[in-house]
Amino acid sequence: MTDVLHGELECLRPALMRFAVLQLRNQTLAEDAVQDTLLAVLEKPGRFAGQSTLRTYVTAILKHKIVDLIRAGKREFRIDAGDDASEADVIDTLFRPDGHTVDTPRAWGDPDATLEQKDFFRVLELCLEKLPARTARIFMMREWLELDTAEICKELGISTSNAWVMLYRARMQLRECLDLNWFGKRA
Repeated sequence: MTDVLHGELECLRPALMRFAVLQLRNQTLAEDAVQDTLLAVLEKPGRFAGQSTLRTYVTAILKHKIVDLIRAGKREFRIDAGDDASEADVIDTLFRPDGHTVDTPRAWGDPDATLEQKDFFRVLELCLEKLPARTARIFMMREWLELDTAEICKELGISTSNAWVMLYRARMQLRECLDLNWFGKRA
């Protein structure tokens, strides 16, 4: 089983790399994300329940790894000391003579807006739950997993025109639900 899984993962590796490089715009970080993803799948192969394709499952894990790397990158600040500069000299360049930082920290944002955004996604999730299961699934495959129509059709065993009709219906039902349950409240 592990040898078969290993072989399938190796076949997926180029597509995963393309996706990671596109998102991270850094070959080294992309390789790290893909490697961590493949390792996570190989360490716990029993977590793949077969409810989706292996590609969909692995891509979802990769998305989480990419988000983790992006978040970590925003928290870290790389200082290039150069060959002849000491660590103390580099640290001194971050501060003015009066002790204040050269670059002011970014604003943390508006906590109310963040809370509203969380509330919005909670309402969106509730609206998705109101959709027929197959309609919600195709919407999430397209919009969240960003699968192309051919992959979705193959996975669900439906025609392209059927996929587009289902996506249209999902979008219209979600729009109506959000108009009533989110935007309507705020008006």
